[in-house]
Amino acid sequence: MNSLPVNTFKQMLVANKVLIGLWCNFAHLPITEIVSQSGFDWLLLDMEHSPTDLGTIGMLLLATKNSSTHAVVRVPSNDMTTIKRALDTGVTNLMIPNIRSAAEAAQAVAYTRFAPQGLRGVAGSTRGGGYSRYKDYMARANDEIGLVLQIETPEALAELDAICRTPGVDAVFIGPADLAASLGYRGLANGPEVQAEISKAFAVAKAANRAIGILSTDGNAAKYLEQGATLVGVGTDVHVMVRAADELAAKFKDWQGK
Repeated sequence: MNSLPVNTFKQMLVANKVLIGLWCNFAHLPITEIVSQSGFDWLLLDMEHSPTDLGTIGMLLLATKNSSTHAVVRVPSNDMTTIKRALDTGVTNLMIPNIRSAAEAAQAVAYTRFAPQGLRGVAGSTRGGGYSRYKDYMARANDEIGLVLQIETPEALAELDAICRTPGVDAVFIGPADLAASLGYRGLANGPEVQAEISKAFAVAKAANRAIGILSTDGNAAKYLEQGATLVGVGTDVHVMVRAADELAAKFKDWQGK
């Protein structure tokens, strides 16, 4: 292939298609490969709250390559060098945590774009550039990056409309645990006060015609879909494993001592 692939995930984001995903904290190739074939639209490969490094991310991207599931990589922070290296590694869909203002949103966009539109360092012989085989890489790379920004603080909520309307932002994503903590309700993301703020955020994003997403780990993601969220993480690999393992152990506990 001599042409940069079209980022169909980005196209679906922009079109506000409902996209169901799974959060992946296990930096393990077979696990990622297994869940990539489960039928999810996307997997979140996490670098913020896991020991996963870019070398591992490169391997995990290979694990999803032969499936219809799209990989979204959450980098640790809004850092130009980290973002540049992630893109060079072959990441095409990025999630950036803890964006607090429209200025930070514009900064994030700039870090994902080559000049003159942005500040990303230029290299075409990387994996992202098809090891120099994508002859149209320099012309099209800026347009094929999917960018999702996380909203996790009252400051971000106050500027959400402006963040949503920042050119180059494809979606915003509520981080419910951090948002709850920053609002003074740590550990109470499902409480009425936090849920009210989340509902308001959905309405703001919808008015700006911007895709909005959220993660639910309790199996109750349907309520967010009903409110208009389109990029919804319906669980995590850790929670799936814990629930399944606990249920299986409990199921056979009664046999002990018989």
